[in-house]
Amino acid sequence: MRILLYFFGLLWIISWQTSCLPYQEEVLTDVDVSLQDSIFQKIYNFQDQQLADSLYPYFHHKHPGYRYTAALSFASYKLPSAIDSLANLLDDPIDQVRAGAAYAIGQIGEKSGQDRLVAAFASLDTIGQFKLSNRAILEAIGKCGDIDFLKFLSTISTYQPRDTFLLEGQAWGIYRFGLRGITLPEGNARMTELVSDLDYPTEVRFIAANYLARANVQLDTFAKTLIPVFRQEQDVRIRMALAIALGKTKSEDALNALLAQFKVESDYRVKCNILRAYGTFPYEKVQPSVQHALKDKNVHVASRAAQFFLDFGSAQDATVYWRLAKESTQWQVRATLYAAANRHLPGYNGDFQGKINSEIRQLFRTSTFPYERAEVLKALAVFGWNYRFIQREGLAAKHPAVKTGSAEALALISDNPEFKNIFRSSSRGITKELAAYFRVLIDTGAPGVIAVVAGALRNPDRQYKTVYQGDVQFLDQALKKLSLPKEIETYNELKKTIDFFAGIKESEPLKPEYNHPINWALLNDLKEHPSATIVTNRGTISLELLPKQAPGTVANFIQLAREGFFNGKNFHRVVPNFVVQGGCPRGDGYGSLDYSIRSELPPLHYNRQGYVGMASAGNHTEGTQFFITHSPTPHLDGNYTIFARVEKDMEVVHQLLIGDKIQSVQIN
Repeated sequence: MRILLYFFGLLWIISWQTSCLPYQEEVLTDVDVSLQDSIFQKIYNFQDQQLADSLYPYFHHKHPGYRYTAALSFASYKLPSAIDSLANLLDDPIDQVRAGAAYAIGQIGEKSGQDRLVAAFASLDTIGQFKLSNRAILEAIGKCGDIDFLKFLSTISTYQPRDTFLLEGQAWGIYRFGLRGITLPEGNARMTELVSDLDYPTEVRFIAANYLARANVQLDTFAKTLIPVFRQEQDVRIRMALAIALGKTKSEDALNALLAQFKVESDYRVKCNILRAYGTFPYEKVQPSVQHALKDKNVHVASRAAQFFLDFGSAQDATVYWRLAKESTQWQVRATLYAAANRHLPGYNGDFQGKINSEIRQLFRTSTFPYERAEVLKALAVFGWNYRFIQREGLAAKHPAVKTGSAEALALISDNPEFKNIFRSSSRGITKELAAYFRVLIDTGAPGVIAVVAGALRNPDRQYKTVYQGDVQFLDQALKKLSLPKEIETYNELKKTIDFFAGIKESEPLKPEYNHPINWALLNDLKEHPSATIVTNRGTISLELLPKQAPGTVANFIQLAREGFFNGKNFHRVVPNFVVQGGCPRGDGYGSLDYSIRSELPPLHYNRQGYVGMASAGNHTEGTQFFITHSPTPHLDGNYTIFARVEKDMEVVHQLLIGDKIQSVQIN
């Protein structure tokens, strides 16, 4: 009995002491939130509707997941007035919330964000408590900072190879400055050091290599450092970028390294980049390698080789391009080689010029494939005197890709810097003819055609406003007939031209009003790790969907897939070692449906192949078109929604060519 009384007495004392302690609320640290969480959905709805005042209260919510999600909303919204409120989250106790706020400030891109970011950097964080936010801050400053900070950032030399997050932040920061056209010799030197030292983390070296490839910088003093790295590099992502960087050195040793690597290279993407790099070297030294590449079994490599001859070919080899065009069995290569022959053939070879263009016109007539016909019209445009044939065939064409291709071909003729040398005494009369054609094309109402022609009409050298003698009401009439938001890209292009003719400052691009709510019912029924299968004529592509990162985009994709929208649609755009793009209802890249969705831009990097992003004509103009990347494309970060990534079957993506079809999209 005494033992029992003692036991209960002890329990009473413990209970009494506990009740006297102040209440301590549980501190949450995990930012992960369920997709089905009603508050998470509410925050995303506010982001989708761009309701800043409804988002700010969640900056103070006890759940860090809601603070984080609300902060990231402004990475997509990009509202300058949100910087001060976001800056308060830079002191949040949760590292990931701080990182989200820093990322959003960088996305907004205002110079005023720099001081707030610098002040929030945890310089004494020796244990890495704020490693995520420190990395995000350094990258964000690259999007909004000034050249003085770039110099400071470029000369930090205390970060050791083990300081992965700080090194990534430094590299991303310098890279983002580079994309803005802000570079310094110190930055070039630091990035060369990072990519060249194999002790640094691979991801840091990848960022540095992409800076050297993408930024507009001179690298002539770094050839000896970069060549051995290129030769021994095992990571294909880094090797691709270094190929472009070596081209910028313009050194004989770099050229020899590229020529040697091309012979043994097994990855077609590196070959494509080597061919691009050849453009900085003397033609005669790379010509044999390029001509050999025309026979590459990979059509992307062969197409890139043909493009080299179009861009950098010589008059003495013009008839060689003509012969090679006739020998080619790949239409993409053939059309480009014909264009190269047309461009580089000297004007005094009139007989050859006539025969070449006769062959190209016959190729157009015999082809039944719309994408080939569109490219052939562009090959004809290289010889400007084909303008009447191009206009006539474009108007008669039924497929939108051919109609738009015809407009692009006429625009090439109009924009040719040699226009007056080509047409000489006839140039004024032909300008008037083109002006008349362009007016007819505007009146067709075809959005792709109008967008292309609108750009051509802004060429100051042609003085189309004078030709029309101020009678440009047809432009205003065409603008009124466009359907919004469906034809927003065409609307903005045409409005630029109207402003140009009016002699006023170019209007800010129109952005669609909120018009398509997120369908949460579709997302609520998804399994934990949703996926999709794209069935094409070349095989299947398995995607991992990312609904937490881009719920509105994923819901839209799922709805379109289940409605069968994608069935039978073409991959209308394929750029070697860049992207394949599909989902256009017109098939020419200017099609959409009668709604738009918002951009969703969380802190994801296009740092691998196989990311699936939304094509757009500017933020918040997305609809049905998507692309899949062949290789890393980090210059797209923060501007193009990532909503999925290829889980397997990437080899099918690499095999896709323009005109290939999506047979169906299945949601798993």
